[in-house]
Amino acid sequence: MNTLHILNGDSTLFSFKETGLDGDTMVWREVLSEGPLEENISSGSFWRARSQWITQSFTETPDGYQEKMVDQLSKLTEPYDEINLWFEFDLHCQVNLLGAMNYLKQQADLSSPAIYLICPADFPGKENFMGMGELSGEELEYLYDNIRVQLSAIDFVIAAEVWAIYVSRDAEKLKEYINTTHFWGSLHLLKPALEAQLKRLQVNENGLNYVEQKLLDIYNYGFKTRPEIYRKFWETEKIYGMGDMELDIYLQKIGLTVDS
Repeated sequence: MNTLHILNGDSTLFSFKETGLDGDTMVWREVLSEGPLEENISSGSFWRARSQWITQSFTETPDGYQEKMVDQLSKLTEPYDEINLWFEFDLHCQVNLLGAMNYLKQQADLSSPAIYLICPADFPGKENFMGMGELSGEELEYLYDNIRVQLSAIDFVIAAEVWAIYVSRDAEKLKEYINTTHFWGSLHLLKPALEAQLKRLQVNENGLNYVEQKLLDIYNYGFKTRPEIYRKFWETEKIYGMGDMELDIYLQKIGLTVDS
């Protein structure tokens, strides 16, 4: 069987190589939870805007982004019999999952490949599970054998609806969708991620969203170095799935002077 595994990051790829699972791999090296978006994810303008934003915001070159992300998209139009999507519970991963599903819907004949989702919220014996990057190859195989679900047509309908609302950045539309949707198909971890996004879209009396206010509170509480701030944020806000560089964008936006 001709199989493709789309992985959520290079840390997962490192462990995935230790599994006995057959197939090609592609790493979804994006952060669609941040930066410019448009509904048509298969358009050239979408990826040009992403390239410009990524290279301005992170330590990446246009050629590097082209090679590591854009060029990899060609795999999604190849004649695979099966595609496995490996994404996690947090907002970062859930939006990347929406992006991957909508790209597949726009580019591929979905009646051909069987598309499966492996999306863990936790892992047996790991009290503070942070993501698949901390798992061994054997543990990834456990997820494959025990939580893998096949995505249906309705899952892709839900993904398209949510993607359009996410791209709009309209807090009222998102709030209404969350409150009125009672069936999430196999995308069972999407709702809590969207609830976290709603908190980012809403601004308080200080003109700050939830993430900005949280970082400011941590700073004012006496945590002045980047590692301290990162650690305190992740203790309670792992739902956002933000890495160091993403948090740095917020720290810079609210004008905090922090030590390395």
